[in-house]
Amino acid sequence: MIASTLWALLQQTPQLGEGQSLRLDEIWEAGGFMMWPLGTCLAIGLLIIAWKVVDLQLKGGKNKKLLREVDEVIAQGRLDEALAMCNDSGAPAANVLKAGLARYQEGTERAMQAIENAGAIEVAGLERGLVWLATLSNVAPLLGFLGTVIGMIMAFQAIEIAGEVEATLVAGGIKVALITTAAGLTIAIPINIFHNYFVTRIDRIVIDMEESAQRLIDALHERQARAGAVAG
Repeated sequence: MIASTLWALLQQTPQLGEGQSLRLDEIWEAGGFMMWPLGTCLAIGLLIIAWKVVDLQLKGGKNKKLLREVDEVIAQGRLDEALAMCNDSGAPAANVLKAGLARYQEGTERAMQAIENAGAIEVAGLERGLVWLATLSNVAPLLGFLGTVIGMIMAFQAIEIAGEVEATLVAGGIKVALITTAAGLTIAIPINIFHNYFVTRIDRIVIDMEESAQRLIDALHERQARAGAVAG
């Protein structure tokens, strides 16, 4: 019964001619009240995406500049100068290296522990907002499917009231069902793509910080070994 009704609906639906298209406001109105939560998901997702693009671009640029300069200074053993450079920088790597450089006189182990703690804090800061993108990419399709269920309920309710099956009776409900599903997927797919892109960018930044932190630890080991040799 449902299959025959859908087939009749498709046969009676006018096809869009060349140059014709549904306007966004028409799609919004046809989707029913479920378009409001879907639109909210889209608005929040776009705001977070715009913020993270700018945020990671700025932090990534500052990180590269700082690490390029600090690594050279650390390789020359000028740790106090490296600490001053980190104090003047707002890059995520600056806080990580600063934590180790501030404690290098207390021993390598203390410096390493400070770097790990500061690194965990900076990674959490870089990942801020990603949980919202992951949530939106999961919620948007579910809202679309909920709209699908509501649309089908509307279609069957129209059949029940009329007491007969006609394509024109169920067209509105099926239209709501299809539009909300398409809207949910259209919102979720780009949000999920950007989420994965941001994860990849953050991984690159974290790897750069870890490599620089390891070079710092190696320099501290070498400094401690020389100090031990002199004392011996």
